[in-house]
Amino acid sequence: MKAIHQMIEEHVRRWEISRKEEKETKPLPVITLSREPGSGGKLVARAVADRLGLDLFDQQVINAMADNADTTTRVIQTLDERGVSMIEDWVSAAISDRHLWPDEVSRVLMRVISAIGRHGRAIIVGRGANFILPPEARFRTRIIAPLENRVSRVAETHGVSKDDARRRVLRTESDRRAFVRKYFHSDISDPVNYDMILNTATLSVESAAAAICAALS
Repeated sequence: MKAIHQMIEEHVRRWEISRKEEKETKPLPVITLSREPGSGGKLVARAVADRLGLDLFDQQVINAMADNADTTTRVIQTLDERGVSMIEDWVSAAISDRHLWPDEVSRVLMRVISAIGRHGRAIIVGRGANFILPPEARFRTRIIAPLENRVSRVAETHGVSKDDARRRVLRTESDRRAFVRKYFHSDISDPVNYDMILNTATLSVESAAAAICAALS
């Protein structure tokens, strides 16, 4: 698997080239994918990205973009003046609509996600992207499954006991819930925050991916 910094460099270079070519094509809506731990959400995201030819941005990639000041600056600079103005409007609207008081770290995160949203042709996993991008720029999905199914999946995937898997699932679930509550003043499980919710206890990864793709066709 490519190193994260190499993946980021490829994204940035492609965006820089796109800006120089001054293409005025309308970006496709970005798919945001929230997932319960152990639901197979990351696998669904990869399957959707492969089917639609989208770039996949997960927590590690987005955090790496936001944590490095030089990289963040380059990401923003891949946008033209109109694009920069647009993402600043998106961030301001998200802050105003949700009555947020973001610290500098979360503000940078919001700008990076907005820049990805402006470029389009991407699927963003986690990081509260569904709360940041405006309706016209995103399609919000969430992958869920009953707790026991998720525990079994984690135990099998990581080769750990079910007790250990349960602790991992519950800890990660608590962390994600706290993140969304702290930075976006919302409940990560509230269905009103999503356009499509899929249960991988009744759908395979490929079926869930196909459903998302069909919704965008």
